[in-house]
Amino acid sequence: MSMLTRRYVLKSGVVCLAGYALSAGLVEHVSASVLGDGADDHSLQIIHITDSHLDLAKPETATWLQLFVDKVNNEYGSTDFVLFGGDNFNNNVAGKDDAVQFKSIVDGLKCPWYAVRGNKEASPKPKGDSLNQADFAGMFFTGKLEVHGRNWKVKKGKYTILGLDSTVDAHNNGLYSPETLNFVETELRENPNSNYILVNHHAYVNYWQGSDPKDIHKYVLNNEDEVKQRLFRYQNLKLTLSGHKHLNDSSKIGETRVVSTVGFKVPQGAQKDHQFRIVKMKDGNVMQEQVVGIV
Repeated sequence: MSMLTRRYVLKSGVVCLAGYALSAGLVEHVSASVLGDGADDHSLQIIHITDSHLDLAKPETATWLQLFVDKVNNEYGSTDFVLFGGDNFNNNVAGKDDAVQFKSIVDGLKCPWYAVRGNKEASPKPKGDSLNQADFAGMFFTGKLEVHGRNWKVKKGKYTILGLDSTVDAHNNGLYSPETLNFVETELRENPNSNYILVNHHAYVNYWQGSDPKDIHKYVLNNEDEVKQRLFRYQNLKLTLSGHKHLNDSSKIGETRVVSTVGFKVPQGAQKDHQFRIVKMKDGNVMQEQVVGIV
């Protein structure tokens, strides 16, 4: 694994100090110290990192991911879960070597971590090569997960996290399959006292206000209207986490906080650092939300 060079560190800068808190719909600057522990059943602290795009042809991507692991271990020890939101590795080499390296690095986390697939994991290159969904599940559906087809479930106190596969094999666009929709809706309906968090790769809305139909088709769930109608009417759906577009957004659909986290590997616009998101919840409400970088 390559080491960060002095030139890279200077180039990256220290923009990672920026943070944001969500409280009563208002955005405020906060420091990392306000994000307390989630030791009781009513509190939860999670980290969402998406689109890390580890690539064996680009050793620096492994270095960045290792720096992320070190930062979480050293600075965010009270984290309950780290959630990887898809396009975790580029899946562009014969065999599973990139998946193996990704897992080897993130296994260094001191807290539990879980992953969902993105379009990269669903579109292996060369075509037809591993890693397919069954391979992904065999490697990453581990720990205390309950597996439900292509999806998984994990619980902590009053919180239930559902990891959902929104991918379409060999395509960049995505949707919730009938099986996934039925799984999520059954969970929401039958467990009204649990606070639900959904993690998947594709966005729920065209939050960047794009006008190109092909672009929207690629990045937004293709059955978004059905998803909203069936799922967002449940009051116990508290938070969704997605990526794919590599842009930051935090808004609401009804009473549900809908979050897209910036791509960790591919900076966009003014972003110069490799960033991830920390969310703290209390009694089912998002109390603080902070975006930080690895440098």
